[in-house]
Amino acid sequence: MSKNLVVLISGRGSNLKAILEAIKSGKINAKVSLVLSNKKDAKGLEIAKEYGIKAKFIDPSFFETRRGYDIYIAELIKKENPDFVVLAGYMRILSDEFIDAFEGRIVNIHPSLVPAFQGKNAQKQALDYGSLITGCSVHFVTKELDNGPVIVQAAVPVLPDDTEESLSNRILEYEHKIYPQAIKWLVEDRVVVSGRKVIVKDAKYGTLPVNPSLEDF
Repeated sequence: MSKNLVVLISGRGSNLKAILEAIKSGKINAKVSLVLSNKKDAKGLEIAKEYGIKAKFIDPSFFETRRGYDIYIAELIKKENPDFVVLAGYMRILSDEFIDAFEGRIVNIHPSLVPAFQGKNAQKQALDYGSLITGCSVHFVTKELDNGPVIVQAAVPVLPDDTEESLSNRILEYEHKIYPQAIKWLVEDRVVVSGRKVIVKDAKYGTLPVNPSLEDF
C-alpha cells in the first residue's frame, strides 16, 4: 500500500528532488502530499510545485517561540495524515512537542557518519578534525540532536586537497542515493528498531561502502 510523506525543507531541495524522482520512477511506493519550508526563497518550494505538490512557506517570525512555530506546523502536517515526516535540509532544531507528535516517524539526513560531527557545518568539522573518512547518515529523529538510530550510512573519503565545498558536493552525491533507499525501506515496512539498533528486513546490508552499489537504486 502506498505511503504518504510530508517533507520539510529550508534550501535548494536537492534531496527532495531525489526522493520525488524515485517516486516518479516507481522505485518508491509513496506520495509527497505537502512540502513545508521555513525559508521564503527556498528553491525546494519551486521543485515541489513542478511536481504538482502542495508547497507552503511558513514564516517563523510570526511566532514568538520555536515551540509555537512547531505546534502550528505540526497541526498542518497532521491534516495530511503522513506515515513519515522527512527532513530534507531542514535547518531548524525541532522542539520536543513536534518530535512527540510524530515519534518514531521523523527521519533526517546528516552529512557525517553520526554520531560524529553533529550539528551545523559537519563537513567543515570533518576537515578541521583531520578525518580521513566522513560521509552521510539517514537516521530517525530523537530529542538529542543528530543522534537517533541510524538506518543507513555511506562513507566518503576526505581527500588531501578537499575544501568544504568539494567535500560537501561529494557527500551530497551519496545523500541522493541513500535517502531514497532508506525511504523505500521505510515505506515497505522493512525497518525494525530495537533500542539503538536498526534492522532492515531482507536487506543485503545496512552500512554502505565508499562506492556503494545500492541493492534497489
